[in-house]
Amino acid sequence: MNGQFLESLFSLSGKVAVVIGGTGELCGTMARGLAQAGAEVVLVGRNETKAAARLAQIEAAGGQGWFHAADATSKAELTALRDAVIARSGRVDILINGAGVNSPTPVLEITEDEYDRIMNANLKGVLFACQVFGETMLAATDGGSIINIGSASARIGLSKVFTYSASKAAVHNLSKNLAREWATKGVRVNILVPGFFPAEQNRKVLTPDRVEHIMGHTAMKRFGRSEELIGATLFLASSAASGFVTGAEIEVDGGFAAMTI
Repeated sequence: MNGQFLESLFSLSGKVAVVIGGTGELCGTMARGLAQAGAEVVLVGRNETKAAARLAQIEAAGGQGWFHAADATSKAELTALRDAVIARSGRVDILINGAGVNSPTPVLEITEDEYDRIMNANLKGVLFACQVFGETMLAATDGGSIINIGSASARIGLSKVFTYSASKAAVHNLSKNLAREWATKGVRVNILVPGFFPAEQNRKVLTPDRVEHIMGHTAMKRFGRSEELIGATLFLASSAASGFVTGAEIEVDGGFAAMTI
């Protein structure tokens, strides 16, 4: 096996990755993978305790990173984040938009406040982050890679996640529009689509009957493990995808999207 060849494709040495939602379970694992591939990782969230735990994992794996507190729904705070990253690290090469919230509220009981909270976190925050960091990447000579976290619920009717599903469908559409807009300008925008991964955000809806239905619609008959997102993340972030991969939806779902009856 030619290690030098693989390194030329997947090494992120010298790159800086901003991971919004990086204090969470899934994006925290993805951030660790980026750091192990050589990137300097900036974890973005609002919980310093969780951030410290994630940074300890990154450092234990031989990577490097730091934490910046920010509200992902505030364009002013995202701009301050971008400026802080440039001041400290000099560049931004990779952006992961992974912050998000969910609620199992039945459709007739969804309130205006709940709707706004979910749409702001899952859609507005993604748009603003793409604006703020995309501007910097467009001005850079070597462009950049934006990875927006989509959802298996974006393209099908999935119970108990009505507003979440709508927000993620919009994220898929937004990502494809940005990919088209920036395709000739060195900035790639892709969508990573996890299947069912037990995490803090969705454990409250994983009732026994729902788990049975999920397994019946997942070809591999199991939940995903957070580490199984690392390979796709490195592919989208690295030179391996730099030539011709933009506007893609990369599914890591155990065959969920392939199942019908």
